Amino acid sequence: MRFRLSPPGVPVLLVSLAIAVTAIATLYTKVPFVGHYVTLHRFWVMAAAYGVLLAGVLFEDL
Repeated sequence: MRFRLSPPGVPVLLVSLAIAVTAIATLYTKVPFVGHYVTLHRFWVMAAAYGVLLAGVLFEDL
């Protein structure tokens, strides 16, 4: 079985990047509104960022 992979679209890339940057930013500073949740669940937020990117690679129309 072969997977047909495609590069992620720009919106998917930007969403994934924004989620990852938010998780990394909580290491160094306080992030308003979502900072408390992201600080408590930083690993899972980074996993979600990579999951969004993976979905963009696996599904062509994203």
